Amino acid sequence: MNDILIGKSDEAVWLHARYANRHGMIAGATGTGKSVSLMLLAEGFSKLGVPVFLADVKGDLAGLCQAGVMSDRLKARIDKLGVDWSPNANPVVFWDIYGKLGHPIRATISEMGPHLLGRLLELNDTQQGVLEVVFRCADEEGLLLLDLKDLRSMLNFAAENAKVISKQYGLMSTASLAAIQRALLSLEESGADHFFGEPALDLADFMRQDMSGRGIISVLAADQLILKPKLYSTFLLWMLSELFENLPEAGDLDKPKLVFFFDEAHLLFDDAPPALVQRIEQVVRLIRSKGVGVYFCSQNPDDVPQVVLGQMGNRIQHALRAFTPRDQKAVRAAAETFPPNPKVDVVATITQLGVGEALVTTLQDGGVPLPVQRSLIASPGCRIGTITDEERAAIRSRSPFGSKYDTIVDRESAFEKLAARTEETAAQAPVAPAGGAPVQPAAKPNGGGLMDKVSGMLFGTGRRQGMIEALAKSAARNAGSQISRSIMRGVLGGIFKGR
Repeated sequence: MNDILIGKSDEAVWLHARYANRHGMIAGATGTGKSVSLMLLAEGFSKLGVPVFLADVKGDLAGLCQAGVMSDRLKARIDKLGVDWSPNANPVVFWDIYGKLGHPIRATISEMGPHLLGRLLELNDTQQGVLEVVFRCADEEGLLLLDLKDLRSMLNFAAENAKVISKQYGLMSTASLAAIQRALLSLEESGADHFFGEPALDLADFMRQDMSGRGIISVLAADQLILKPKLYSTFLLWMLSELFENLPEAGDLDKPKLVFFFDEAHLLFDDAPPALVQRIEQVVRLIRSKGVGVYFCSQNPDDVPQVVLGQMGNRIQHALRAFTPRDQKAVRAAAETFPPNPKVDVVATITQLGVGEALVTTLQDGGVPLPVQRSLIASPGCRIGTITDEERAAIRSRSPFGSKYDTIVDRESAFEKLAARTEETAAQAPVAPAGGAPVQPAAKPNGGGLMDKVSGMLFGTGRRQGMIEALAKSAARNAGSQISRSIMRGVLGGIFKGR
């Protein structure tokens, strides 16, 4: 049976796996049970063989890897639900951008792309355009942008050759390049340098099953990452975009290929420009056809734009507190998004729900939404809470991905190639013989690239004088003038002394 028991009201409420890729929302105030609902769904998908990715913002979702323990409180809940319960540890792999609480997650600068990187750097439109030109130049010159030092080297190269590049791509000011460099420094100080590099994450590693056919739950340790909201939201958006662009069309499936939980969803939309919100809406709307379900978790449904919230077919709404006029407005707005049920006064019920209770609606046969139900949420079989460092280390030691990701790789890329070109240029710099013109370097037979244009500008071509030759001649003329003036001063000085 490809269904997940969410809870019970007058009857059982199920999430049907064939509609799980129609996305969902888990909302509610702090302490009302959102994390338990998230763990319940993650465990349910894993049992169905569906891989899961989720971000552990508070550290309490790590309990998915350990079996739960019966307690008096849990027994009372199970008796009230009237369901079978057994302790259950799930197959979990831990990940961490900083590499401390799990395997490191890395992406290359090129994979991130100028648009998401521009958002991460908080660039304005002009600076964003300059960054796109820098990426274009790197592509044309065959320079790999893998980590931050590659990008910094490319920015330095662009600054040194701004005039040549501007002629080909439009005006590129050094002020914009300097602003990007400063933003890059700030990004590096925030710890983002841990994220950029190789080996880059292969998203196929998030879409695996264990030997028993259960879906692996990939848990991203985000307790430190959440302190850098831009990095957190941009990283998760990058993951969604990569899945959207790389996965083939799948059509309607009996169950999803992957379920993606986005905790603290409001961070994705805070200060997001309209173009980015439109992009997120497009990804959420179309990624379901790739077999991916996206579930947003936040305190209030209003944290997610209406155009995105409208794509959420499965909803679990825990209690909201209406202490202020703004809170009361949010409650009414949340109530209006649920399919009506004459037996449930949604506006009144949202503020009266106890811990572990929720208003639930899921898609039923034919994609018709279930009238909202006040439900007692079921309990997962895993531990609800944190784990010890020893337990985490034991899980990590059994992971199949340690040998693939734990050791960083630094291969030849833009930084090394540009450094080599600088050394080569310095070695080939013309040396002017005494009283003669500077020796010109040999012309390259296969010109046409940006570096050849720069070389032509510096050293000249068969038809025009280069900057270095011009400077040398000017220096020679100035030196001759200085010598002449010195001789004249000496002669005149002798004349005047003789008088």
